[in-house]
Amino acid sequence: MGTGPERDEQHVVVIGAGYAGLTAATRASRHHRVTLIAPESRFLQRIRQHETAAGHPEHRPSLAHLLRGRRATHLQARVTGLDPVARKLVVDRGPAVAYDTLVYALGSRTAWHGVPGAAEHAYPAERAAELRRRLTDAARPGTLAVVGGGATGIETAAELAEAYPRWQVRLVAADEVGGWLSVRGRAHVLRVLERLGVRVHEHTRVTAVDADGLHTAQGPIEAGVVAWAASVEPNELAAEAGLTVAPDGRAVVDPYLRSVSHPQVYVIGDAAAVTVPGTGTLRPGCATAIPMGGYVGRRLGGKESGPFAFTYTAQCLSLGRRDGLLQLVHGDDSMRPTVFTGAVGRLAKAAIVLGVAAGLR
Repeated sequence: MGTGPERDEQHVVVIGAGYAGLTAATRASRHHRVTLIAPESRFLQRIRQHETAAGHPEHRPSLAHLLRGRRATHLQARVTGLDPVARKLVVDRGPAVAYDTLVYALGSRTAWHGVPGAAEHAYPAERAAELRRRLTDAARPGTLAVVGGGATGIETAAELAEAYPRWQVRLVAADEVGGWLSVRGRAHVLRVLERLGVRVHEHTRVTAVDADGLHTAQGPIEAGVVAWAASVEPNELAAEAGLTVAPDGRAVVDPYLRSVSHPQVYVIGDAAAVTVPGTGTLRPGCATAIPMGGYVGRRLGGKESGPFAFTYTAQCLSLGRRDGLLQLVHGDDSMRPTVFTGAVGRLAKAAIVLGVAAGLR
């Protein structure tokens, strides 16, 4: 396969219906017949799962609605095997699916890091609705521990502390909470968490989870409920299929987002280890997943011939319903000193979330 854009009509199969996969499927269907394979029937907005846990209405449009009017069909199945040489996929229901070009967009999932008891006793983002029921159905409020000092952990702790004020929320982080932010950005996050009554435990590594709460290197932290927001990891299917992967399990791609070992397979979103000159290796998240999906969709339609390009502009956090943070960044994702907080920060995050949903169509 050359480096030029795709032109002839093909059967394009997209696996994964997250931000990257849906964007690629809707764009590619303008020029090719597309099959989108995913086990779910509705789109899950991962960046809004903390809102679901807090009891706010879910925004989950059906995949059928998002694909309506396009040359794309949704096969509701789970991919269990990939043969990139034969260009076939094994699914858990029905016959194998053949393709001309594959767009691998299986995304990421919560990583447990081998912590004993975490998967059994903690609620990851994927189980946000279950976490909501656990908190609302409890006979009496108690202590809720949120593990993870990154964006997901911060948003979850703030949202739950505001939604369930009778619960004592603790945010437990192996390093600094919001430590990647600018000085002003991190200070604002800590002020809001303090105002909401969140008790912060920094430099506290969780070593085990059980029914009584957390075991840490600094001692036990009692908690009746644990929410796990430590980090994410890619699906292992790429490695099992023989695609070249980075040490973190993400598939290594060329400048055109194709697998370096199997160029007939595009890999996008959280599943891809993408390095852009002048920007660096991209972090997982919808901010990078959607542009990757759009690029591949255009490339499959013959509209894009150059390598994938991307620069960062900002990061945003919601801090409950009335506060937020918009942190401006340089193109390489390093922090600028400028931040917007309060209602402005919250509205900026809300606008971005709404724009993401609208852009999927």
